[in-house]
Amino acid sequence: MNLETICEKVTETAKKAGNLIRNERINFSLDQVQSKGLHDFVTNVDKASEEFIYKNLMDIIPEAGFLAEENTHFIKGEIYNWIVDPLDGTTNFIHGLYPYAVSIALTRNNELVLGVIYEIGADEIFYAWENSGAFCNKKRIEVSLKNSLKDSLIATGFPYSDFSNMSSFLKSLEFFMENSHGLRRLGSAAVDLAYLARGQFEGFYEYNLSPWDVAAGAIIVQQAGGKICDFSGGSNYLFGNEIIAANSLIFNEFYQTINQIMLHK
Repeated sequence: MNLETICEKVTETAKKAGNLIRNERINFSLDQVQSKGLHDFVTNVDKASEEFIYKNLMDIIPEAGFLAEENTHFIKGEIYNWIVDPLDGTTNFIHGLYPYAVSIALTRNNELVLGVIYEIGADEIFYAWENSGAFCNKKRIEVSLKNSLKDSLIATGFPYSDFSNMSSFLKSLEFFMENSHGLRRLGSAAVDLAYLARGQFEGFYEYNLSPWDVAAGAIIVQQAGGKICDFSGGSNYLFGNEIIAANSLIFNEFYQTINQIMLHK
């Protein structure tokens, strides 16, 4: 199976889904918003995007499974599985605030082999596949070469429903405010990871995440020269609800800092 050819088809699917979202935003109204839980929203646009993506991806690899945020068509594939966020940054979308994005990843035997993120506001398509390097709009991208945490810009996401680790998280914010170039919270984990892959952030961490939030971004970061782990330093960042990502030069310092603050309280 040629992953480069598949990636080309997936980027086209992501762009078309993004165009759908962009057009729907023009006449969007708040009565289209539904609540899935505390501060967890979904719109008819999320659902329409997921339906469109599902139909297109099933044409690309008919035997693949499909795991997506809205669970419109949950299928478990034997070898290949798509992991999809049809609209990452729904709260931003509701308020007419960029960034928000389409995120599509592919696993083979539970290993990430392809990722595509389309940031709709800037019309930027980030993508990578196994052993490819990472790209944005057909140009090669790489993580930054900053080699110390004090010279780094850090991205994170705020908890919106699980506040059980809030005390430690606030301590981490305090640390990075005092010991880095600053913190940014964009509202889309997929875009955070894409920007890290392009060298705009040096590190990203967040907890209470789902596979569709990070799958595409994780492989793009890795193919751009970055490293990924969970808060314990392991590899359960896809289904373990927590992620640390950084360029390779600050990774150890960044991981050790988050591990100490978030897990050793």
